[in-house]
Amino acid sequence: MPAIDVHNHLGRWLTDDWCAPDVARLVDLMDETNLAAIVNLDGRWGDELEANLDRYDRAHPGRLVTFCQLDWDLLAEPHGVEAIERQLRESAARGARGVKVWKNLGLSVRGSHGALVLPDAPEVVHILNVAGELGLPVLIHVADPRAFFDPLDERNERIDELSAMPQWSFADRARFPRFDDLIESFERLLSATPGTQYIGAHVGCVVEDLDRVERLLNGAPNLSIDIAGRLAELGRQPRRFRRLVEKYPDRVLFGTDAFPLDEQDLHTHFRFLETDDESFDYAAGEDIPPQGRWAISGADIPRRLLSGLYADNARRVLGL
Repeated sequence: MPAIDVHNHLGRWLTDDWCAPDVARLVDLMDETNLAAIVNLDGRWGDELEANLDRYDRAHPGRLVTFCQLDWDLLAEPHGVEAIERQLRESAARGARGVKVWKNLGLSVRGSHGALVLPDAPEVVHILNVAGELGLPVLIHVADPRAFFDPLDERNERIDELSAMPQWSFADRARFPRFDDLIESFERLLSATPGTQYIGAHVGCVVEDLDRVERLLNGAPNLSIDIAGRLAELGRQPRRFRRLVEKYPDRVLFGTDAFPLDEQDLHTHFRFLETDDESFDYAAGEDIPPQGRWAISGADIPRRLLSGLYADNARRVLGL
């Protein structure tokens, strides 16, 4: 059945050049694997948004869908809220299909008085209410894995990953908020912007605690979640994940966060969702699995729920 990847990177924000250097080959891969559409989260704003829209959306309408981002650093300047609102409205007019909010909001963005701007700050609430008024869904990444906020020592199960990328550690409480502070701020944002449709990136950013994800979904009818970049965690609790999908069949969305995308990435995701296979690699070909030294098992999602998870839920949220 067709799938829509609601969480991927095709732009040149995270890389030196385009994440998809050969767009024709990408579309061929989509055809070969029955991937109906991909959401590109790298539109940014202004000329960069135009370049992404030209390269993807306008060249392949309906197949490649670009979200804009917002320059939250403008909050440190006079009249920053008004400038960001203008940027958002302009991006919508250009053709952005949604808004990507990244984790720098809450971790590094500072306002005019030098304090960290959390996701539920009044100025953020105002801007994301405007996104809802414009009919733009917001895919939001609030916090990284909980282990990234824990001390970087031998008890941290993500020690391999964090040793290779120490800048991903947010354990310094003098610089960064607690993990729970960010998630609680996210909850307050959801309540303060009921007219805005959200996709909580990476299983709502609380994949280690699916009971808490349930509480998020219970408390916020405007929230859906994607599974992008979190097979390693979901594959350690496949039966619990299956129960989550069974309880919220219309609010879990397929996504990979795998870039540049390849056939192996997609097949690993399909294997996790569709089979009851046990103890297989979530990162084939890696000597040390990047997110932790364990294997995963399949969730064996019932077929009657797969069409929603793979594509139908995304079509509704994205207005496709």
